[in-house]
Amino acid sequence: MPRHAARRAHAAPEEPPTRPRLAVLIPAHNEADRIGAAIDGLRDQTRRPDLVIVVCDNCTDDTAATAVAHGAQVFHTQGNTHKKAGALNQAIAWILPHLDDRDLLLVQDADTVLAPSFAETALTTFNRKVGAVGGVFYGEQGGGLLGLLQRMEFHRYAWELERTGGKAQVLTGTGTMFRARVLREVRAARRAGVIGGGTGYYSLASLTEDDEMTKAVKTLGYRAMSPAGCAVTTEVMPTLGKLWHQRLRWQRGALENLRDYGWTKVTARYFAQQFLMGFGALSFLVYLTYMAGFTTLYGWPGFSPFWTAIGLIFVVEKTVSVRRAGRRAVLVAALMVPEMLYDLFQHAVYFASLWGMLRRSEEKWVAT
Repeated sequence: MPRHAARRAHAAPEEPPTRPRLAVLIPAHNEADRIGAAIDGLRDQTRRPDLVIVVCDNCTDDTAATAVAHGAQVFHTQGNTHKKAGALNQAIAWILPHLDDRDLLLVQDADTVLAPSFAETALTTFNRKVGAVGGVFYGEQGGGLLGLLQRMEFHRYAWELERTGGKAQVLTGTGTMFRARVLREVRAARRAGVIGGGTGYYSLASLTEDDEMTKAVKTLGYRAMSPAGCAVTTEVMPTLGKLWHQRLRWQRGALENLRDYGWTKVTARYFAQQFLMGFGALSFLVYLTYMAGFTTLYGWPGFSPFWTAIGLIFVVEKTVSVRRAGRRAVLVAALMVPEMLYDLFQHAVYFASLWGMLRRSEEKWVAT
């Protein structure tokens, strides 16, 4: 046996690399009623986090005490006036120096509970090309018909994610895991002017920091994934007023992020989605106007085999895409009218957001 081969044979075996650490940040503003369930969901993970930190941002209730009672540590923000993004920037700046590049940081909303498989699934999804793994969100029970319509909407989004192989459209704020290295690269890119939004980790200039972070991660050349095992259950809006404010912020933020980033390889698809959304909304309104005018002048047009077939295909697609949401969801989808009204609501949000951005009116962040 050659001498160098003998040396290799008798050398001490290499120690297996230690697994990456996993830390969790939960930004919370007066979430005493819900923070306990969020922390308990982390304790039930098949891969438990090594550290759970509740980021108390200007809290005036018992959020901090409740968090400690459920086994979490507490980080108090100092002088933060930038809502969730500002709170996260302070907390990340505090914890990131203690993490290696390969370690992981999970950011989770306080009104959300992760499925037990979330952390383990996210960990197995990471590779050199994947920079972040986001959740697949589902709505919690309750809220009557309005709550059901939101759950149906979320189920359709999950269905679309599954059909596209889990490629995330947005790294949802309900739950997203990052490599520590990627967060460092995001901040460096902001400071270098490669991407905007300030000099921190999350953008302070965006109404929807999670949507903007998605574009930041992708702009740096990383993939964003949302595999089916990363399910989360989150709050649904109980009233039309709260839903309006939530969706107006989401839509306005998405449009402003595209305006700020401009046309790039990353944003081209998002621009196309917004265009198709607007075109679909206009087409739907034109169709309703035409049918109302035609019926008023000439009466009901009668049976049409062609349009009946188109309608049946539409109903089948609507019902199949929500079948996992339960029988009530399938029934509501088959009735069509409730979802048509919900679509009109969404169209109104879209046009209100577009008009507000064109007028450059200020849309304030509203806690929900």
